[in-house]
Amino acid sequence: MSKVAFIGLGRMGRGMAGRYLDAGFDVAVWNRSKAKAEDLIARGARWASSPADAADGADAVVTMVADDEASRSVWLGKDGAATNMKPGSLAIECSTVSHRHALDMARELRGRGLVYIDCPVTGLPEAAAAGKLTLLVGADAADLEKARIYLAPLSTTVRHFGAVGSGTVFKLINNLIGAVQIASLAEGVAIAEQAGLDMKLVAEALATGAVASPQVIRHSKRMIARDFSGASFTSALRHKDAAYAVALAESLLPGVPVSRAALAAYDKAKAHAPDEDEGSMIAIVSQPK
Repeated sequence: MSKVAFIGLGRMGRGMAGRYLDAGFDVAVWNRSKAKAEDLIARGARWASSPADAADGADAVVTMVADDEASRSVWLGKDGAATNMKPGSLAIECSTVSHRHALDMARELRGRGLVYIDCPVTGLPEAAAAGKLTLLVGADAADLEKARIYLAPLSTTVRHFGAVGSGTVFKLINNLIGAVQIASLAEGVAIAEQAGLDMKLVAEALATGAVASPQVIRHSKRMIARDFSGASFTSALRHKDAAYAVALAESLLPGVPVSRAALAAYDKAKAHAPDEDEGSMIAIVSQPK
């Protein structure tokens, strides 16, 4: 059996790691909190004492962590995976990180004889557990072919955007557009409420009209009902992604006022409730004048 190390067992990572068990891989897991690994351990995963321990003998190491800082720590820290990976093995970054970080990690890990690809994902936790994510890959073509056996349990939809870093570029674009949509939706819903519109009709019209998108359809109903139960993407995570995206945008374009406005909206949402669902920003903008 091929050996896979999976590092980072949040809402997405736990389901993704489970897919490797389902596919028959020999899986080692690590997370800051062992409690999140208990169900995987019961299914046959090996609990590792550190990222380095997880990487011991692994053919591929897959990470799904929060940000640049966490990524650098699990790859290159004192007990980081890269300190114990065998030459030629795959380092698959599924975390959403900054473009600069992806390029830096590729350089660092290649210097250690490893193969780094950036492979951020889109999809909700249910899709992660079902192997139905969309994978956004940046890699040399030959490296992608080598990695396909390790990507297959996660999804059959692999979008290869080009060289290392390009998958991350698209993921940041995708999440920035999502931030713009959700921030503007919160204001639109608040306007409709204060104007006294029939909110059931508003929800129906938003979900079926010209502005409908998966984000609008999902969040308009939740904002109107003020019900954010179930799977969620937190304000803090969206703020992080938007900040990375704006930094990238400002390195390429003369001005990005809409992107900066969305980031400012998430500045407030993060300050208000960083660990709550991002749709809860409706509470910030719904107060009457």
